Amino acid sequence: MGLRFKVFGRRVHITPQEVMKYLVMCGLVLFTALPLLFVVTTAFKPMDELFLFPPRFIRVDNPTVRNFSDLILALGGNVVPFSRYLVNSIGVTVSIVVLTVLVSSMGAFALVKHKPVGSAIIFNTVLVALMFSPHVTQIPRYLVVNQLGLIDTYWALILPNIAVALNFFLMKQFIEQYPDYVIEAARIDGANEFKIYWSIVMPALTPAWSTLVVFSFVANWNDFFSPLIFITSIQRQTLPVALQTIAGGAATATLGRAGALAAATFVMTVPTVVIFTFMQRRVMETMVHSGIKG
Repeated sequence: MGLRFKVFGRRVHITPQEVMKYLVMCGLVLFTALPLLFVVTTAFKPMDELFLFPPRFIRVDNPTVRNFSDLILALGGNVVPFSRYLVNSIGVTVSIVVLTVLVSSMGAFALVKHKPVGSAIIFNTVLVALMFSPHVTQIPRYLVVNQLGLIDTYWALILPNIAVALNFFLMKQFIEQYPDYVIEAARIDGANEFKIYWSIVMPALTPAWSTLVVFSFVANWNDFFSPLIFITSIQRQTLPVALQTIAGGAATATLGRAGALAAATFVMTVPTVVIFTFMQRRVMETMVHSGIKG
């Protein structure tokens, strides 16, 4: 029993069990995507459809971009325009992502392939750091940033998020499986250590650092706590803090800012979805990675 048909010249046979499996999987995918669909459709709903009762989950009769202009106007009354918050978030997030990939991969490469004195102690320290919740280190982090005189600077947001124990651990586990004889062959051919790292090791570790890019981008793009604590001037605030003011305003002026709040949620969600869409194949390779074959 089952269905038999040709696809691109190949005969395909699908059993009822496989059909049921695919239907269940499609249902789960649709159920998982419902919150994202709700965010997208709500951002384009006009004001009269936002307050319908019973509410419409996905359906939009008269889509509009008015909510996005309301978002700009909602923040336009401040001293700093909406575009400045957006540029701040992009600049800080991209800087953190690039630097954490470089620092974590360089550190892991040096620790694993060069084995400096005390490498075991260094790695054990990283493991110990993984045991602490980020909330536990917030007060020591603030004291360090304050002593360095970095309060109310972009560096206060960037520097503490570069050397992350989890990022270092991920890169170390991948580099540890990279065959040593390839590196030795490159050294015999006259390649220096940086060329070996950049031209040989990093391309082979694309799944690892791609996963690092996704995790780091999502965590820092949505980070509300750090700018709230370390940044005191309005012109250096990031998008999550600015959008929180809209949410606060929506609590007291729901009719006026509900559309802007829906657009703000869309703006915060789309970049993370785009990043994961472009990197998903590499991320999946990392999840099922079982070692680099030498």
